[in-house]
Amino acid sequence: MGESPDPRTREAALRRGIDLSGLRARKVVPEDFERFDLLLAMDRDNLDILKRSARPEYHAKLGLFMSYASRFDTDEMPDPYYGGERGFELVLDMAEDAAHGLIETLQRGR
Repeated sequence: MGESPDPRTREAALRRGIDLSGLRARKVVPEDFERFDLLLAMDRDNLDILKRSARPEYHAKLGLFMSYASRFDTDEMPDPYYGGERGFELVLDMAEDAAHGLIETLQRGR
């Protein structure tokens, strides 16, 4: 915890004009379930962990980030570490697509 993204992720993002240097990983804490309207996991394993950690009344706030993507037919974000440079570019493509879909959904009022 407290680590910055993988250097390959930071480099790929920087090529797109996205600076991740200030980003740090942290654990989800119980207060997050009340504080945030939405908590999105990158894969089903992490979503299951969130569901086990959250009280049932917060389960509606949980989901998969990739469920907002329109150009990719998957609900899980792959691990880029074994796909070389292209793997990191693909994950950024997927994240951008899902982020755009999330923004559109939020603008429509969910």
